[in-house]
Amino acid sequence: MMKILRSLISLLVLNLILFTPAFSDRLKDLTSLAGVRSNQLVGYGIVVGLAGTGDGNTGITLQSMQSLVSRFGVTSEIEGLNGDNSAAVMITADLPPFTKPGQAIDVTVSTIGGAESLKGGTLLMSPLLGADGETYAIAQGNVVVGGLGVTGADNSSLTVNIPTVGRIPRGASVERIVPTEFLNTDFVILNLHRGDFSTANNVAEAINQNFGAGTAVPLDTNSIRVRAPSDPGQKVSFVSLLENLEVERSEPPAKIIINARSGTLVISGNVKVTPAAVSHGTLSVRVTEDQNIDGADAIAVGEGAQANAAAVAAPDTEIDVQEDVAKAFLFDAGVSLSELVDAINAVGATPSDLVAILEALREAGALNAELIVI
Repeated sequence: MMKILRSLISLLVLNLILFTPAFSDRLKDLTSLAGVRSNQLVGYGIVVGLAGTGDGNTGITLQSMQSLVSRFGVTSEIEGLNGDNSAAVMITADLPPFTKPGQAIDVTVSTIGGAESLKGGTLLMSPLLGADGETYAIAQGNVVVGGLGVTGADNSSLTVNIPTVGRIPRGASVERIVPTEFLNTDFVILNLHRGDFSTANNVAEAINQNFGAGTAVPLDTNSIRVRAPSDPGQKVSFVSLLENLEVERSEPPAKIIINARSGTLVISGNVKVTPAAVSHGTLSVRVTEDQNIDGADAIAVGEGAQANAAAVAAPDTEIDVQEDVAKAFLFDAGVSLSELVDAINAVGATPSDLVAILEALREAGALNAELIVI
């Protein structure tokens, strides 16, 4: 019995080694289902109960308070309201796909007036609208603030994090479902997070090998159409199997990303250069400006004496030029990423020097990568 069990385990391990692709990723990490996405909601509301850190007597806050109390049959003039303990806020939330009425979602509350902090405040009932202007959720609840703001009598202040933004966990109740075509079609569309012909083809081949020929067809660099069961229960089970399928992702194209503001440089592993010789040196010019005061004729000697002339300020400019010895290095054919970085670091090049060298290599046609400056 033990020999049979060992044989089965050995066979299972062998199958995993042979049939699991190298550097594979799950489909759920590479793709998303077309039409299955979150929807953004936004709303406007009033936060009350603040300890004097509200908007004060600003127009939008007082008008909102007046409109709010009028719903309860209370008539009040704007002059009689005080907005120190309330704040006008914008409310944002993401409505996940397939969320049903009655379920709760988190909301974020942000001030739009002069409120200093939302700590201790309560958001009053506010509708959350979608892009079509329809109400999809109702938000209300106590605001949780992770920041702190303190102001002293001498106007000195201390702020920790952002006290003008808060969250209400499960603070909105969903009132309307967002319709989707997921259950109404006999196929699903997989969209790659990063479009690539090779990856799209690998995804289609992996699906066809596991579910039968003709199940998946790559449409372009981003999309793969997959035939799926029409029955809702079977379709959900099919998608659960589909998204856990492991697929070998193709290597990305050679790219060099340069952040000119911070000097950050990212080089993909497929970057190579053709034979090229590089000589790079630095020239630094330092200009120092000074003022020499010539006041020899303006000095008064003796009591009651007067100066003959005013002091004269003469500019004194000093220019210092330093040029480092240019350092040269040679790139052979097909130099890889590690060899490229080692060669440039060996001559003590700074990030700005590295950017200049790579730009020159691209202009010379010796760099087989896309150079992107952000």
